[in-house]
Amino acid sequence: MLAKDEKGLRALRAIKASILLAKTAEGAGDSLSEDAEMKILQKLVKQRRDSIEIFEQQNRADLAQKEKEEVEVIEQYLPKQLDEAELKTIVAEIIKTLGVTSITGLGQVMGVASKQLAGKADGKAISAVVKALLTP
Repeated sequence: MLAKDEKGLRALRAIKASILLAKTAEGAGDSLSEDAEMKILQKLVKQRRDSIEIFEQQNRADLAQKEKEEVEVIEQYLPKQLDEAELKTIVAEIIKTLGVTSITGLGQVMGVASKQLAGKADGKAISAVVKALLTP
């Protein structure tokens, strides 16, 4: 607030509100695990990316820009995301380990990859890489 960083303030308020909602949810207890907090942050980023897509389709660059700014701030609190080359290498290793050779094993590969790459890569990105590697 003192730095007059409006975009940072908006993003931090959103993070705080989401964490407080999760803490006060029925049956949540009084504290959240680090994994639960990471999932909340990932959810916030995903929501904003979806909003950016919608705003850009509707030619609302002003609103899309605000969402992009918030994504930048929230991502500072998430682990570094894997780039596409690293993601392909890891997914290829998972496919090799599981012995999957066709697209019919997509669910099996996605299950292992999602658990192993949780917090390090977006589910859509993982899915795209798995499909690309499994289709002939």
